[in-house]
Amino acid sequence: MSSAARALGLTQPAVSLAISDLERKLGHELFDRTVRPLAVTLAGGLLRQRASALLAEARQIGPLLRETEHGKLPLIRVGLVDSLARALTAPLASYLASKADEVWILSGLTASHASDLLTRRLDLFLGVDDLEDWAGLERWQLAKEPYVLLLPAGTEAPRTVGALRKLAQSQPLIRFSSRSQTGLDIESHIRRLGLDVPRSFEFDTPYGVASMVANGLGFAITTPLCIREAALPEAGLITAQLPGPQITRKLTLVARHRELGRIPRDLGEMARRVLLDAGALQ
Repeated sequence: MSSAARALGLTQPAVSLAISDLERKLGHELFDRTVRPLAVTLAGGLLRQRASALLAEARQIGPLLRETEHGKLPLIRVGLVDSLARALTAPLASYLASKADEVWILSGLTASHASDLLTRRLDLFLGVDDLEDWAGLERWQLAKEPYVLLLPAGTEAPRTVGALRKLAQSQPLIRFSSRSQTGLDIESHIRRLGLDVPRSFEFDTPYGVASMVANGLGFAITTPLCIREAALPEAGLITAQLPGPQITRKLTLVARHRELGRIPRDLGEMARRVLLDAGALQ
């Protein structure tokens, strides 16, 4: 408390009073006063972590405003789901280079990017979750693509749900990780079809799924963009329509409302054109 008071130019009692007042308003003790030296509680650690992030953002406001006078932002941080990386990384980087001095494009799972957007570690993301339950966001639909079967070369494509059930009894289903929205969508569809498919292999990346199929180790339910992202020779793979009811995957750009001006809208339109040119999208 004394060190904090010296750093802030206050008296030690004033700092202690401020901490006590904050604890009273929050309803949680922020410091463990039974140990020496003084230590933060779990609540205190959480407050320090979140407050540090907010203060860091606040310190950027001045430089950000000065940079906008020159027509460019100092930094834009973008999350890009793995299955869009091959199609969109270069176009996104090229476009954003005209809008910011520094551009970060981070690939990975949509769930991670959504969390980072909400905690302000990202400025926008492109993925398969539009966070419809969260207010204060703007959303730009990029495209839809169908889920399809991916089979090893030489495998007869099932045309009915019954034939798909027999395929699942003879070959493992190579799954997308249940940490991904794509994996969750596929699992929900399997249950709707009434299929009991044992778990065997799961992968976070489209390459992991497609490479297993290309090596004859099973079949997969995937999407055209996931297949493109894997970039494997077409000779070892067969794609076929998924038997039964058809399902699609929606790709969306999500940003915090009005924080980046026209950039999210223009970026969404550009990404949509690129994805439509890739084919197999609605």
